[in-house]
Amino acid sequence: MSFIARRIMSIIPVILFTWSMVFIVLQVIPGDPVNLMLAGVPASEEVRQRERERLGLDKPVVERYFTFLGKAATGDLGEGFRSRRPVTVMIQEQMWPTIELALGGLCFGVMFGFVLGVCAGIRPNSWVDSTCMVLALVGVSLPSFWIGMILIYVFGNLLMWVPITGRGFGALILPSITVGLFVAGGFARLIRSSIIEAMNQDYIRTARAKGLSRTRIVLKHALRNAMIPPVTLLGIQFAVLIGGAVVTENVFARPGLGTMLVDAVLAKDMPLVQALIVYKTAVYILVNLVIDLAYGAIDPRIRVEQGS
Repeated sequence: MSFIARRIMSIIPVILFTWSMVFIVLQVIPGDPVNLMLAGVPASEEVRQRERERLGLDKPVVERYFTFLGKAATGDLGEGFRSRRPVTVMIQEQMWPTIELALGGLCFGVMFGFVLGVCAGIRPNSWVDSTCMVLALVGVSLPSFWIGMILIYVFGNLLMWVPITGRGFGALILPSITVGLFVAGGFARLIRSSIIEAMNQDYIRTARAKGLSRTRIVLKHALRNAMIPPVTLLGIQFAVLIGGAVVTENVFARPGLGTMLVDAVLAKDMPLVQALIVYKTAVYILVNLVIDLAYGAIDPRIRVEQGS
């Protein structure tokens, strides 16, 4: 079986397990879903019974479980208690702002972190290394809500270079920097350590002996072999951002899946909570699949080892 096929087949039991856990947890949470849906509105027992039948709550747990798996596989996860709209439609409406923020933050984090990590890695224990690592530590340590408010005050209120809220590229700059600084901090530190380790390998000494330039050694030889740990980190962080950057979305008054999940939990809108959790677990699993496939593209030896 090929490397890609093996990886795709391996995610099926993981998806089955995570979706099963979602179903079990939401079943044991106390509270009558019909009462939550009615939100305190008086209703007769006949009306309540009809709602239970409509929601399938009158069926055995095992039958509800397999019905849930079948509908989750097709993207049908019911209606929200408050809106009475399909939760998949509600998620689709909030998905694009979240994807915009995740891609913007990832692009800024990769570029900024790459520069810091490479500069620190090729000059270890120098003032350049110390300066780059201090900047990376600042990006990881500072709370995102504080960074967001500082950026709003300086670039939005004082300088008025970019809009604070709204849609479009301009309104995406400050939120992307806010989430991207956290990505850049961890990425830079991992790039630095990977490059330092790679620069001490025998093939790097051979490249130096051949008279290759420092730039060519770093870009062609050291960097490619040092990219597997940073790619792993970026994949996990991108999955987290796709799940929703709740704090950043609230600071910049942006719609998104993170804010939707918090609102759904506070309102006990169980179908929407269930759908968002299923969506997030699927994103994590698919991103990890992409990371596994990226390993094989970065280092072909991994494909050979996995295929043997």
